[in-house]
Amino acid sequence: MSTNPLLDLKQLGQSIWLDSIRRSHITSGGLKKLIDDDGVAGETSNPNIFEKAIAGSHDYDDDVRDLIAAGKRALEIYETLAIKDVQTACDVFRPVYDATQGGDGFVSLEVSPKLAYDTAGTIAEAKRFFKAVNRPNVMIKIPGTPAGVPAVEECLYSGLNVNVTLLFAVEAYEQVAWAYVRALERRAAEGKPIDRIASVASFFVSRIDTLGDKLLADKMKATTDPALQAKLEALGGKAAIANAKLAYQLFKKIFGDARFIALKSKGARVQRPLWASTSTKNPNYPDVLYVETLIGPDTINTLPLETIDAYRDHGKPRVTIEDAIPGALRVLQDLSSVGIRMQAITDQVLDEGVVKFDQAFDQLLGSIEAKITAAANARHSANLGKFAREVDEALRVAQNSKIVPRIWQKDPAVWKAKPAEQHEIVDRLGWLTVATEMRKNIADLRAFSDEVKRAGYKSVVLCGMGGSSLCVETLRDTLGVARGFPKMFVLDTTDPATIRALERKLDVKRTLFIIASKSGGTVETSSHYKYFAKQVSAQSFVAITDAGTSLDQLAQAQGFRHVFRNPADIGGRYSALSFFGLVPAALMGIDLDRLLTRAEEMARACASDANPGLWLGVVWGALAKHKRDKITVITSRGLETFGAWAEQLIAESTGKEGKGLTPVDGEPLAPSSQYGDDRVFVYLRLAGAKNAALDRKVTALEEAGQPVVRLHMRDVYDVGAEFFRWEFATAVAGAQIGINAFDQPNVQESKDNTKRVLATKKPKAEKPVWKNKQFEVFATEKMSKVKTLRDVFRAFMAHAQPNDYFALMAYVERSPKNHRALQAIRVGARRAGKLATTLGFGPRFLHSTGQLHKGGANTVLGLQIVADDAADAKIPGEAYSFGALKRAQALGDWQALQSHKRRALRVRVKRGGSLAQLAKEFVNALKERK
Repeated sequence: MSTNPLLDLKQLGQSIWLDSIRRSHITSGGLKKLIDDDGVAGETSNPNIFEKAIAGSHDYDDDVRDLIAAGKRALEIYETLAIKDVQTACDVFRPVYDATQGGDGFVSLEVSPKLAYDTAGTIAEAKRFFKAVNRPNVMIKIPGTPAGVPAVEECLYSGLNVNVTLLFAVEAYEQVAWAYVRALERRAAEGKPIDRIASVASFFVSRIDTLGDKLLADKMKATTDPALQAKLEALGGKAAIANAKLAYQLFKKIFGDARFIALKSKGARVQRPLWASTSTKNPNYPDVLYVETLIGPDTINTLPLETIDAYRDHGKPRVTIEDAIPGALRVLQDLSSVGIRMQAITDQVLDEGVVKFDQAFDQLLGSIEAKITAAANARHSANLGKFAREVDEALRVAQNSKIVPRIWQKDPAVWKAKPAEQHEIVDRLGWLTVATEMRKNIADLRAFSDEVKRAGYKSVVLCGMGGSSLCVETLRDTLGVARGFPKMFVLDTTDPATIRALERKLDVKRTLFIIASKSGGTVETSSHYKYFAKQVSAQSFVAITDAGTSLDQLAQAQGFRHVFRNPADIGGRYSALSFFGLVPAALMGIDLDRLLTRAEEMARACASDANPGLWLGVVWGALAKHKRDKITVITSRGLETFGAWAEQLIAESTGKEGKGLTPVDGEPLAPSSQYGDDRVFVYLRLAGAKNAALDRKVTALEEAGQPVVRLHMRDVYDVGAEFFRWEFATAVAGAQIGINAFDQPNVQESKDNTKRVLATKKPKAEKPVWKNKQFEVFATEKMSKVKTLRDVFRAFMAHAQPNDYFALMAYVERSPKNHRALQAIRVGARRAGKLATTLGFGPRFLHSTGQLHKGGANTVLGLQIVADDAADAKIPGEAYSFGALKRAQALGDWQALQSHKRRALRVRVKRGGSLAQLAKEFVNALKERK
């Protein structure tokens, strides 16, 4: 006998494995020392072990931080950490594996407890883990549940090493032992090697006594019979050992059977019993009870460190597994005689074991989720100056009012207290969970994308308005179109010049058209369909709409290539992560899994009390009370179109009931002297972009006392997270200012005006306040003594008041040349009056800031610009053209501005005039005013 009892166990045929895993123990040399000094020959892990290691130490902090930064989900983070630990441990045990020719030196990794009753899922995950670890001495742990047994056989047959876990009943052990034999027989019959297939059957011990002793104690309390009490007391701590010894007898019988002997001649090894859960739970029992009573050949005992230390100190090694076998049978008989059936115990502890591991797994993922949430919160910062304390107080009030759980519970009273005002809110909260819901469609969307490529399409045109188009534009410009995928064009206008310019870029016969409309009746998109339907077959069309809409019916009747029916409980501007965004994204070759992962990460972060979306929404809401209601978006290069998406989300959601936040997108950044006291700057900063110059300008704004929020994006795929963050923040801000963030009453008003204008054969002519050969001007305000166009502009801008904003509404072609001229106008307005400015091309902005201009506070100075079209485009099947439709939309919008008594100008650019000339007149007029 040696001086170390642990080493003596090896001579008696029993291997000791470590029932623990932790990175620092591996990397510090502690594991190697156990192998060298104590003969430890393997290692096991389970969700409970990993939960204690990852959540209970700082060993993994750097890796977790890097994985979070890479956008990994909690489950992916756990798996990455666990696989890395198992790989490292396998490498440490590799000399043991080689020295024993594959007999020992194994490290176990368990499949998810969520799969305990899912055979196919268990098989798939076991194979995935085995491949990922990529070490010959890894064992995959599979539970010995009824669903697990066929998974065990299939995995062994496929060449995996398997540790069958959660075995409590002798009958269950028998099933997995024969499953092992069958798997080897199948391999042998096919000429596959079986000499390096290893398996152990983990038979749990102490949990049997924990429950058995409790049942005995209950019965002792229930009787006054001294003899019965003595019998019950004598049975304490006996059930588990008796059960294990009978399992060992069955092991000898099965692996002494002729069926296995035939396999043994071909190199097969026995499936060794592994005694698990062998640390004593009852302090009245010896600390090595379940080691010393279960020693025998071809067995393994997996021990935690404290039990290893205890056995090294005072263990007494000798073969004990076959001691008193008749006594073991009597124990079970005696238990039965007092009303305690072993089957009932094993059934219960199996169920409890699955639940316990499941809970540990949930707790593990929860701890990682907490780290993800903390990281998400760390990805924003702010310099709010004198408003910081007020924002903190507003955040505390929001948390105390349980606004976050109420939003997730879809409580409409968050926004409106009266039941009559809540109906549309209830039907518009599907965006909260849509990222997770859409995940199940990823495979189908990829398949559809492959189908489109095989069909030879070289271009895709997304025909949509507002939320249906702006999210696609953002995805295209931020993430890009992958090599080999069709080009993506976005058509969200009725301007005939824009439509014709796009048409010239296309090989129409090799173009797929997506007609996207939630309502199914959007006039712009239905007109786009009619225009191109005359040129291509119905198979070149795809519809994205709600079920049962007129577009859905049209698509089915005409035989569109595909109809994607979106969840009905999502409004258009909240639909970026639904089919409206994901179908075009798939066609661009964007990684949908990665995009949705980022969105889900942010969604989970926004479910906590203090979260990124709540914080941002509270900042907007709190500062709006101080008339800091101009949300000015600044973005790193490459993120510019995100601002247009955010603009429509904020403006259409909050601009109503005489209230609202004014989003400012695309306004050139200026020195702080050009800004008033009504701004909040939100800087969306992309890591790795060329941000130095922008950083300096933003810092200068902070130093000048302007409130600045910084949102940090790790990479472009964080746009998925930002879609959700801004949606959540907008919903919170809506609650803060007391409006329904999900309706858009004034958008419909302009649509109705457009229909009325189109139906009127000759609209009533309005008298201009000024005109010449190039321009014609109309005004909602009275003007006198205006002799020149500059006079008109000076008189109009004289109406500006503190906290006003200047809105450019241009019904012209959206071209670089026109954009430069319009930007010059907005910069001139800001410079002259420190006004926040917005710029929208019509009719696109009608589905965005158009709601704010009419439904928000009367703080807008609107400049509508219309221009005569050089050429028009007919809409097949309609009495009007695209040019006529655009003119009707502009006039209908003008009439809405008039009816809401907005201060506005309408300038018509005639054939002899130009937008550049108009811009020059405007800028010079304001310079002269100074």
